Amino acid sequence: MGLFDNAVPGGNITKPLMIALGALLVGKMLSGGGSSSQQQAAPAPAGGASDGGLLGGLGGLLDKLKDAGHGQTADSWVGTGQNQSINANDLGQALGPQVIKEIAARTGMDEQELLKQLSTALPGVVDKLTPNGQVPSRNQLESLFGN
Repeated sequence: MGLFDNAVPGGNITKPLMIALGALLVGKMLSGGGSSSQQQAAPAPAGGASDGGLLGGLGGLLDKLKDAGHGQTADSWVGTGQNQSINANDLGQALGPQVIKEIAARTGMDEQELLKQLSTALPGVVDKLTPNGQVPSRNQLESLFGN
């Protein structure tokens, strides 16, 4: 997946991590179908966000991070400057246990390993998805994730 090859330290993104990122940012990757089946296959614990991802897409993810006190970190990923890192435990608290359990179940990854990989990958992936400081629409995200 060319867009994300340099998004994480060490090179390309593994398939389970790509599924996890898709689950957070797009949502369709969880169910493999349209948004109507997504509601049953992947309940949205963060307020029923049905238009992309478990948290309502990239914008919902950024809002979740801001609500948890990591707004400056999230903003650094969207902005054009240096990306700030996020601790795996801080990311887990921001996302919430339901979201982590859901993604871990879908990817087959251990929750701690999932958080470790997501905390490493998210700054670079969000940076790549927002090259001009603009959060892309759901359709733009879906096309990037191959849906």
